[in-house]
Amino acid sequence: MEAFEIALVSVFAMLLLIYFGMHISVTLALISFVGAWVITGNATIAFNLLLIAAEKTVNNFVFAVIPLFVLMGFLVAAAGMGRDAYDIGQIMLRKVRGGLGMATVVANAIFASITGASVASASVFSRVAVPEMIRHGYFGRFAVGTVAGSSVLGMLIPPSVLLIIYALIAEESVGDLFIAGIGPGLLLTVAFCGLIYIMATLFPRLVHVDREEAADGEDEEEETLTAADLWRKALPITALVLLVLGGLYGGVFTPVEAGAAGALLALIFALARRALTWRSFWNVLLDSGNITATLLFLICSASMYSRMLGMSGLPSEMAAIFDNLGAGFYGMLAFYVLVVIVLGTIIDSVSIMLIMVPLFLAALKFFEIDLVWFGIVTVIATEIGLLTPPLGIAVYVVHSTLARPDITLKDIFVGSAPFALAMLFVLILVIAYPPIATWLVSIKL
Repeated sequence: MEAFEIALVSVFAMLLLIYFGMHISVTLALISFVGAWVITGNATIAFNLLLIAAEKTVNNFVFAVIPLFVLMGFLVAAAGMGRDAYDIGQIMLRKVRGGLGMATVVANAIFASITGASVASASVFSRVAVPEMIRHGYFGRFAVGTVAGSSVLGMLIPPSVLLIIYALIAEESVGDLFIAGIGPGLLLTVAFCGLIYIMATLFPRLVHVDREEAADGEDEEEETLTAADLWRKALPITALVLLVLGGLYGGVFTPVEAGAAGALLALIFALARRALTWRSFWNVLLDSGNITATLLFLICSASMYSRMLGMSGLPSEMAAIFDNLGAGFYGMLAFYVLVVIVLGTIIDSVSIMLIMVPLFLAALKFFEIDLVWFGIVTVIATEIGLLTPPLGIAVYVVHSTLARPDITLKDIFVGSAPFALAMLFVLILVIAYPPIATWLVSIKL
């Protein structure tokens, strides 16, 4: 059996093991080790591959960016900035048809710009937005679908943990990927708001219990916020965005320094608001540590997997096969996107990226594509999986956070389906017109 055939078999074996419940990081490491052993016929080389993969990843200073941004996200959530973002959006859009739904989308976009985590957004706005929307006459199915759907903005609008991971895998600039995520992120935000307006206008029975009562409910604002209140809520969010993204794009900070500065400022805000106790701060540290350890173990395993694929020659063989079939670049890209979306029904976003990017990256380099643009395409396609059954992590986060007997998993999957379709539409636009992602990168100073 040829080396690339061994690698191909290993890919199918890996998917089978994941499907049967083996942890993704263990699967990647095991399959990579066995694959390298069989290809070379030498177990020592396979062991050395594992050691090199670990040394070249977690031992690299640049990977410190992951725990720092994760910590910042947890501190921002603990400080209550998610509710602040929702309050701002609610005041801005309360007079618009479907305004509370749009406020949830806008608040998620704002929250995404300071946390970069879809799971955090889904958890926060399940508590903040869903009860308010239901109280104002929105159907529960629409409310939870809006929260789950818009939570995906956390992985596209910078700073995004998923973009950081892609940058580390593809050896691209974190700053360039952050800049590239702005255009598609804003486009997706507008698409979600447009979707809500269309649904509220053309299909009001899918949105409101009673349009007249809902409209009255939205106009009757029980809590009036003064300009000073809005400024007080907006100031911490604005300061964090300016510090982290402004410092990063302005060349003041490296990505690691930007994460550290953002985490420190978020801690200061949380302490100033008396939002942290010693117990909650300890829980923030534990959660950050757990997620960081999981991500770094995954990245280490993915690095080994990537090196095994390089030894096998499978990526170059794939490029040659698609070229001989006459499918070319777009044929391979369509196949890639389809596989990523399908994988989203069974495994999480980070795992999909760590499996698929090393497999296709070398093959797509043959076509001399812009890897920053490819990263944005990958993230959007991957995030669609957060809303698709049977896994749909964002859906399960909303369901477990709410824990309401009147809202089922089916309700959340059905409610978020239109948002998944909107994401697919935006993905097609980004593929068809790459400057949506690359234009800002090309003009940066």
